[in-house]
Amino acid sequence: MLPGRSFWLLLTAAAALFAQAPPPFDTLIRNARVLDGAGNPWFFADVALKDGRIAAVGRLGPVSARHTVDAKGWTLAPGFIDTHSHAIAGIQTNPAAENLIRQGVTTILEGPDGGSPLPLGPFLDRLARLPIAINYASLAGHNAIRRAVLGTENRHATPAELDRMRDLALEAMHQGAFGLSTGLFYVPGNYAPTEEVIHLARAIAPLGGIHTSHMRDETAGVVDSVRETIRIGEEGGLPTQVTHHKTIGKAAWGLSRETIRLVAEARARGVDVTIDQYPYTASSTGIAALFPQWSLAGGAKALAERLDAPESRAKIKAEIVHRILNDRGAGDPKNIVIASCAHDPALAGQSLADLARARKLPPTAEDAAGIAIELQQAGGCSAIYHAIHEEDVERILRYPFTMVASDGGIPSFGVAAPHPRSYGTFARVLARYVRERQVLTLEDAVRRMTSLPAQRLNLPDRGLLRPGMRADLVLFDPATIQDHATFLDPHHYATGVRSVWVNGVLTLDEGKMTDQRGGQVLRGPAFRNTTP
Repeated sequence: MLPGRSFWLLLTAAAALFAQAPPPFDTLIRNARVLDGAGNPWFFADVALKDGRIAAVGRLGPVSARHTVDAKGWTLAPGFIDTHSHAIAGIQTNPAAENLIRQGVTTILEGPDGGSPLPLGPFLDRLARLPIAINYASLAGHNAIRRAVLGTENRHATPAELDRMRDLALEAMHQGAFGLSTGLFYVPGNYAPTEEVIHLARAIAPLGGIHTSHMRDETAGVVDSVRETIRIGEEGGLPTQVTHHKTIGKAAWGLSRETIRLVAEARARGVDVTIDQYPYTASSTGIAALFPQWSLAGGAKALAERLDAPESRAKIKAEIVHRILNDRGAGDPKNIVIASCAHDPALAGQSLADLARARKLPPTAEDAAGIAIELQQAGGCSAIYHAIHEEDVERILRYPFTMVASDGGIPSFGVAAPHPRSYGTFARVLARYVRERQVLTLEDAVRRMTSLPAQRLNLPDRGLLRPGMRADLVLFDPATIQDHATFLDPHHYATGVRSVWVNGVLTLDEGKMTDQRGGQVLRGPAFRNTTP
């Protein structure tokens, strides 16, 4: 018997309903060479995205999606995670974060070196209302906490002050911090004994916090500083990290052999210590880094008073000369280059030697020290210090528990002369240290940019390319990815990244920025465990 009219009407209605049904996936990436982020060998697969997550990985056959990408000839990996970022200002003025997206960075960790907003919660709430392109996480800064309680006084905290600092650290953790950062090189953190940091570390450890340290000394005293960083983790009972690890100045060159040995020995006895690093032979920080820390206590007014007194001025200048000759200047004022000066933008790109010659002075360390004093008294400057040896860079990078971090930010394109790390860090590792020098394999380099930092930050749904994980992805060409930013000409975006998804949102498409932004403010384990 032939089907009746009602059957055909029902079949037609079903077909129309099926035609109107949405495709099963939002995005389907076909024929990709997949790196899963765990360090495993690459494999060919299709990857489907749905509702901001990875929905399926494999030979997916005849499935459909709203948007399909043919990735044949390209490599797909989890989005890169930058564990040391100074993007706090830039992300508010340039929320598209193009310099990071074009490197494949999808998540950043802010609040390093002891500096963070305080209180942290209201800042994160404000940032969450912006349409940011990348995921943003933050540490709580020990320097910010100490400054709130003691100002910039050069003394130990009283028991009551320690309790107040502990309360502020716990408050920041409950508001979303991932841990505590220290900047023991900087004022006022430099005035804190190790025991003070251990006290705070013990307080946040039960909340799942980590510790990262800009150490007290990255020059000739770097070995003792690594010992201190390990001690904070060991006695504080929490994961600890030597951040932007380097050995500055000729007296420190080669000491990475000893620092890595210390880290390996600590791990062997059960201390959860790791490293992060940027792949350049120059550092960048304020010109105040040339000054003895005792001279900076009390702020600009107190420094001015010390410089007005002939005896203390002579001591300050002698220490600056020493640092130019023996550590951050690597023996020559030409190695210290101004990155930016708010009081005189025209100084950007000029070295202390250049500034001496412009004053018709010989470019000696003594004359350069006098110029550094002038610059600091005028309001300070940011500078780049060419004083790191390439062998130490490679030795640190080879260590299995070293992850990649920029120590950069989101600069205004074309403004000043920032360190090129803001534009090139992740592309540079893949181009120079994987493809050209073969210091790392591609799989291992991606591991250090993805699953290793995700594990360190306790981000269980990021850093791996597997079903159920957040759809933070980068599609790139390992054969052509390249950094182009240089110290002399830093404002150049990296190339070789084709597409970037952040929480499933296509942010870079065929090498062009879209107007879509899928970034989120990420909150740490204490917040996640106490918020319904």
